[in-house]
Amino acid sequence: MRPRETDLTSEEKVERIRTIADEMKAERIESLDVRGKTVMADYFVVCSGNNDIHVRAIADRIAEKMRELKSKVRNVEGASTGWILMDFGDVLCHVMREEQRQYYDLESLWSAAPKFETGHETT
Repeated sequence: MRPRETDLTSEEKVERIRTIADEMKAERIESLDVRGKTVMADYFVVCSGNNDIHVRAIADRIAEKMRELKSKVRNVEGASTGWILMDFGDVLCHVMREEQRQYYDLESLWSAAPKFETGHETT
């Protein structure tokens, strides 16, 4: 029997992903509201890890905790590239080494997208 899909809203997924990333000591956690700007997702969550091991640990924990909430990751790309992209359907999570993040500069690429503010404080 397949587990039931989650009833989490997009905003709740963003909040949960941000919280998990923060617990794993991810840095510069940002959420972008890309509704109406792309059909890929409603929100992007972007965060940085210190090295490949840290990036992988952050991504693994996000996948594990979201699975517990019945919000399984649909696809994962780039497991060994320093940039892991996790697809939760309406939310895409980018976990990147800081060097990769600066190089690709997703926040500037999507600068027209407003930042999605949550009640969650991050470091």
